[in-house]
Amino acid sequence: MQLIKVHGSENDFFLLDQTKLEVALSDEQLKELAIKMCNRITGLHGGSDGILVVDHSEHSGVLGQMRVINADGTEASMCGNGLRTVGRYLEKEYGQTTFKVETMHADLKVEKAPDLKSNVAAYNVEISPVSFMSETLPMFLDRETLVDDYVPEFSKTLKFSAVSVPNPHLIAFVDHETLEGPELEKIATYLNGENPYFPDGVNVSFVEKLDGHSIFVRTYERGVGFTNACGTAMSASSLMFVMLSNKQVPFETEINVRNPGGMVKTIVHQNDNGEYWMSLIGNATNVANVTVDLADAMNGDYSHAKWVPTNEQENYLEFISSIR
Repeated sequence: MQLIKVHGSENDFFLLDQTKLEVALSDEQLKELAIKMCNRITGLHGGSDGILVVDHSEHSGVLGQMRVINADGTEASMCGNGLRTVGRYLEKEYGQTTFKVETMHADLKVEKAPDLKSNVAAYNVEISPVSFMSETLPMFLDRETLVDDYVPEFSKTLKFSAVSVPNPHLIAFVDHETLEGPELEKIATYLNGENPYFPDGVNVSFVEKLDGHSIFVRTYERGVGFTNACGTAMSASSLMFVMLSNKQVPFETEINVRNPGGMVKTIVHQNDNGEYWMSLIGNATNVANVTVDLADAMNGDYSHAKWVPTNEQENYLEFISSIR
């Protein structure tokens, strides 16, 4: 079985092209594979945040399908960082630089972007659809939407906004001390365990406003835990940054989004019909090419796996060092 270890802003995955297998894996096999392979202690070469599954799409004008299996075996509806790496893979497979990829809720546009620096490939991906309605998250509070308001059950001092893009996100703008403090983990672990408000869990992000049109996003990701970056979280946070800026940050403005794993750029758009969508622009790095026996992988045995690194991670780290 051939895999590629990839990452976007250090949000890392194993990319598996199901079309290259003699027999495609079942949903149950994919779940079991993710739980074993992605484990940070016993998994393959330090594990990962999940598995990106590439498959054929039956949708017209679409190059392929992307599924996102989290490290705990659950499936995410979308992954912006992962979509960039899948976009790069499909570009190489089909030789197209602008195309669409099927995700759980929408066919999303992907296009090659200028390299961030020499040998640091970058891609621009569409993040949509956007909804604030509680039933789309789902969220059970005494209101249809939650935008920049207090929820005493979560915190008596922080204001929250809830939005699906289409992954569900809960966002709070905080100061630097709160960003680095224990409150994020406390709130996120509660809302991703058994709770009456988000029965399916929710991605929780604390966002710090930096100078100019820049923010820092720290995310506790549903099904993963703390992650170096979450593409849909950074996109959702950028949307709220624009919406709550009192027009100080206009639509169509390029926003610099820092995260523990690096940085991306986002642009928030609003269509004529009032609907929002975001452009997410950042790296798509291939760390290594991996070969592992399927039976061994399903059994959690990676002692015979072949790991062939590229030089791309070193280039990415040099880029990140140059902007910090």
